[in-house]
Amino acid sequence: MLNRVILIGRLTRDPELRYTPAGVAVTQFTLAVDRPFTNSQKEREADFIPVVTWRQLAETCANYLRKGRLCAVEGRIQVRNYDNNEGRKVYVTEVVADNVRFLESPNREGGGRAEGNGGYREEPAGNRYGGGGRDHQDPFADDGKPIDISDDDLPF
Repeated sequence: MLNRVILIGRLTRDPELRYTPAGVAVTQFTLAVDRPFTNSQKEREADFIPVVTWRQLAETCANYLRKGRLCAVEGRIQVRNYDNNEGRKVYVTEVVADNVRFLESPNREGGGRAEGNGGYREEPAGNRYGGGGRDHQDPFADDGKPIDISDDDLPF
């Protein structure tokens, strides 16, 4: 049997980092993934897929991902359920990610945060960190907060 999913999309909001009572990090975010066709008005539609990451990957995602960022997620689909306050059973389908790839630089124009249009914005062409006379900006300059992370924690 096989339960494997690979998605590429943009975050609809900043990741939400929490810790379990046992101290295990868990991050949740939603990925907007375009459908491969247009509707009758010739517009693209998207699916909004909830993603969960655990432990070190959760902390890395919370530190480096922001609303509007393009990323690839690899993991498995999980369905869980719980009883809500009204006593009704609620089913949740989500992707539990074991690998997240950041597909663009964190210092996009606008500080890595997209406004309007549900977090969608076209990226300017070119590599901001490569050679060829492009600007060489510090990808963490906009954040303003110190980053305390060891080399073992980096996803690259």
